[in-house]
Amino acid sequence: MLVINIGQLVTPHGRHALGHQAMRRLTVVHNAYVKIEDGVIVQLGSMSDLRHSQISEALDAQGGVVIPGLVDPHTHAVFYGTREDEFLARCQGEKYGKGILTTVEKVRQASEDQIYEFSRSFLQAMVRLGTTMVEIKSGYGLDTPNELKLLRVIQRLKETMPIEIVPTFCGAHAVPAGVEKSQYIQEIITEMLPRVRAEKLAEFGDVFCERGFFSIEESREILRACHRAGLGLKIHADELSPLGGAELAAELGAISADHLLHVSERGIEALKRAGVVAVLLPGTAFSLNAEYAPARRMIDAGLAVALGTDFNPGTCLIYSMFFMIALAVLKMGMTVEEALTAATLNAAAALRRAHITGSLEPGKRADLVVLNLENYKQIPYFIGHEGRFVRAVIARGHIVYEQGQARH
Repeated sequence: MLVINIGQLVTPHGRHALGHQAMRRLTVVHNAYVKIEDGVIVQLGSMSDLRHSQISEALDAQGGVVIPGLVDPHTHAVFYGTREDEFLARCQGEKYGKGILTTVEKVRQASEDQIYEFSRSFLQAMVRLGTTMVEIKSGYGLDTPNELKLLRVIQRLKETMPIEIVPTFCGAHAVPAGVEKSQYIQEIITEMLPRVRAEKLAEFGDVFCERGFFSIEESREILRACHRAGLGLKIHADELSPLGGAELAAELGAISADHLLHVSERGIEALKRAGVVAVLLPGTAFSLNAEYAPARRMIDAGLAVALGTDFNPGTCLIYSMFFMIALAVLKMGMTVEEALTAATLNAAAALRRAHITGSLEPGKRADLVVLNLENYKQIPYFIGHEGRFVRAVIARGHIVYEQGQARH
């Protein structure tokens, strides 16, 4: 398969997360093509070097922009039901009720099939907006049967969706009503994690390390148990207060520390030294009218920064990675080049996939997006126009979305 007549082919390079000035170094090839075989990029270059005899099955980019497929490294995309009353109350400055526990009640009442169909519709929309790999966390079950139910739904989606889905166990998302926290932590460690490991239901383990949820000491205990269960480590860190979650992520060698709205300078330095990817979620700050994470300080300090949506029913019902790129540029002081790297190669690194995807290079998986734009700098400029400018999405070497065409 060929993608031809690319006005601008734009990509970062590498097999690991990039920090500092390297986040700005994009390769731009004009009038380009990409050759794909067996789902892998085998060649790319200028159209002038492509023999006409090679052009058979081809997708014509018609002079548009091609970028790597977008990678969303932090979502809670499997859930059931909505929380619009909470959203509207919060907009009026009111206390919004039970938060996470509202969704927990709805998930517990729903069947696996209902949750699957409800969540699948959102994932299909993500694909149409250029996302070719997504991480999905559990965390709305908060007991063994329902956490496993959510992880099984994620596995079903992994098997049926055309993009790669990376499952994360996040039983430590909150403490369920009517249960002592110490008792719930023991259920996570002695009941949930052994089942997750035995049934191979997750690749990562995550904890909401925050006041009112899980303390540094409790988070350390849970994450160490996740490590013993063979899971890579992630952590919701310093979202609501400077608790020290970033430092804990560095101490434990986590793959990523996520949110980081209130990260300390000490935390930034610790993450950098430990090689932890900082996953920033500007959609949450946007939805909560909160202060944004200090992306400029992090990048200038040499920290590798990634972007994700945090798509969830309570604090960010936004699943567009293009919108996150625009917010990163508009609200967090990132350049468009840094934001593109953060949403592709660095986001892949936050899922231990930078050697497979996240950039357009021979040998990497053919995940890419064709855009009806004149140049890549228009991406944040056309904020909110994604449905118009995403022309086609290729995942694993197959066209999974084409504007005006019905595809699964």
